[in-house]
Amino acid sequence: MSVEAVAVHPAVVAVGGGHGLAATLRAMRKYAATITAVVSVADDGGSSGRLRAEMPDLPAPGDVRRCLSALADPSLALSDVLEYRFDADAGDLADHAFGNLLLAALTRTLGSFTDAVDEVARLCRVEGRVMPATVEPVHLEAMLRASADTIAARVVGQVAVANARGPRHLGLRPADVASPPGVVDAILDADQVVVGPGSLFTSVLAAATVPDVHDALRRTKAQRVYVANLGPEIPETEGFTLDDHLRALRDHDVPVDVVLCPPGMDHEVTAEGVAVVVRPVADARGLVHAPEPLAAALAGLLDLGGAPGSGTR
Repeated sequence: MSVEAVAVHPAVVAVGGGHGLAATLRAMRKYAATITAVVSVADDGGSSGRLRAEMPDLPAPGDVRRCLSALADPSLALSDVLEYRFDADAGDLADHAFGNLLLAALTRTLGSFTDAVDEVARLCRVEGRVMPATVEPVHLEAMLRASADTIAARVVGQVAVANARGPRHLGLRPADVASPPGVVDAILDADQVVVGPGSLFTSVLAAATVPDVHDALRRTKAQRVYVANLGPEIPETEGFTLDDHLRALRDHDVPVDVVLCPPGMDHEVTAEGVAVVVRPVADARGLVHAPEPLAAALAGLLDLGGAPGSGTR
């Protein structure tokens, strides 16, 4: 089914971070009337980590930058340069993404990270709105489980959590960070909320467990869709089945109505009360989600409604 054949123009919200969320947003541009991205800001590696070390009050800008790029007007030079990364011979600027530096500078001059994001969105004619899950400096904390009743270790920081293995429970430090105005209303007013694809703990749950986001996900009447990854994140979800992903969402009390997965993965789901919909959503190599088929699949899901069990395997 082509996107053009779908006669719905919904309000949609994407929750998560990383490259996966950017892929979802590119798909949403093809079928949604309004788009809101609710983005994790807990990254502490790479360019974002270096900026946070220099500016401790700055939320991680990297995932927000990727989302702005995904929704920006591609005809503008500034939209293209957001993703420009300085070469190794650029001294202190080496490996910094220009968009991260722009967001950091605007945060300082405007006095607000949210205002900085909105200003970049205005300059780049972003389609929709990109919002940080929280504007407070936040770090991830994970308790690694040796068994259901035994904690093997505690790790702190996005990089450390991403490099851990096995079942874990994710928390935020501090735990009571707030979301900026507009995040909750966007989720409550949506027709569809898409969670993922992306790194389960360090992108998806990093955004979905922010208290205001988490509460809104539980209260919304929108169809809540989990888009399965095409493969494991090594080592973060090495050995995980799709059932393991759903179990982690349930363990963190993140509700899902529909799971969208590629052919051959539906047999991994045994959970009750969730619709499993199988659609080809990958590019020709099968490595990344492609905007056109993902858009057609997500648009088609709206015909199912939000009722568990209403999908097809």
